[in-house]
Amino acid sequence: MNSAATAVRQKKRTESKEKRQNQLIRATIRSIATNGLSDTTIATVAREAGLSQGIINLHFHTKERLLLETLSWVVDEYKTRWEKAFQQAGSNSAERLAALVEVDFHPSLCERNKLAVWFAFWSETKSRPTYRKLCAERDREYDMMMKRLCADLVAEGGYDIDPEIAARGLAAMTVGLWLDMLLSPRSMTRQQAHSISMAYLSSLFPRHFSADAARSDEP
Repeated sequence: MNSAATAVRQKKRTESKEKRQNQLIRATIRSIATNGLSDTTIATVAREAGLSQGIINLHFHTKERLLLETLSWVVDEYKTRWEKAFQQAGSNSAERLAALVEVDFHPSLCERNKLAVWFAFWSETKSRPTYRKLCAERDREYDMMMKRLCADLVAEGGYDIDPEIAARGLAAMTVGLWLDMLLSPRSMTRQQAHSISMAYLSSLFPRHFSADAARSDEP
């Protein structure tokens, strides 16, 4: 009985700790989006969270640790949704590729604060090896999967296309569309960005993707 009660209390403490850390990480995301990476401090995060600086120090100890955990959280969130979409799309390569493109513009991932965080950390990867490693892991898995799916489509459809170039073009387009949405949210919406990406795929793989389907995404 005592053992069971102890386990319950331990579980509640763990859940409470995770909940508080998630709250602080979300506050860090808002602070980075508002103040930038260099001007985000323990104080700005505390104000965003409505908590004391001591609470942040208790959970993360330093600003650098908080920033690293925030980047890891964003990377993990993206990876989890990406893997889930891939698994649920079945075995069809075109459907899998379409599902992964949809993830790139999902409202929970493709929103201004998180886009600002991605670009903030990307801009620091040259001078921060720890940031570079985390971003590189995400990019490597993304590139490998996109290249593999494009290669499958080239083989299935007999397209005269280099799958690596097709995959790199899609990746570059996605990042460019994210930047457009961050800088010009009124002129570039998620729906428009998704339509542009699908139109790109339909131009490369017309026997797998319909141009009409891409246009149907327009608001």
